[in-house]
Amino acid sequence: MGKVVLISHPLIEHKLAIVRNKFTDTKTFRENVNEIGSLVTYEITRDLTTKDVKIETPIATTICQELAKEVVIVPILRAGLGMVDGIHNVIPTAKIGHIGLYRDETTLTPHAYYVKLPHILTEATILVVDPMLATGGSAVAAINLVKQQGGKDIRFVGLVGCPEGISVLQKHHPDVDIYLVAVDEKLNELGYIVPGLGDCGDRLFGTK
Repeated sequence: MGKVVLISHPLIEHKLAIVRNKFTDTKTFRENVNEIGSLVTYEITRDLTTKDVKIETPIATTICQELAKEVVIVPILRAGLGMVDGIHNVIPTAKIGHIGLYRDETTLTPHAYYVKLPHILTEATILVVDPMLATGGSAVAAINLVKQQGGKDIRFVGLVGCPEGISVLQKHHPDVDIYLVAVDEKLNELGYIVPGLGDCGDRLFGTK
């Protein structure tokens, strides 16, 4: 079973309070989601493997370390875009794919409308990114698509999850580690996390 890692840090907690606040404006919300993305990157990549590389410093030749595998960031559209720049700023060599999903408001079932992924998934470490792990349906569908294109080393990266979403993701993809900043109480009858932070996509892009 994949592990669930809760990433805790005073700066993350401070910024999470800002994004939870319903009075936070779009610009501030987007900036803080992005900044949390940067801060969690150190934890989600802590166990990446490295390999020896010979380099020349201004003084001498020496052996250093570089990442042994490529990293691919795959945001689930739209909300996943809010964390991409923050992660990419820390790993600027990472490739970026995109998976677009929309959720049927009645059945809550996700449907793909756009999939564009790099052709290196088999040998890469893949970060599937979505700030909210609510019903788990979108995460499961996105990871299904990544695996169909050869992805193996996959990690889910979010901000806020709930027990229901974690359970669904672990049931369908027990090999995927889950990284979150907070695990909230539950889902409500509309499929939103309680207390959560509302509709992350709408708050990121000012569409509601």
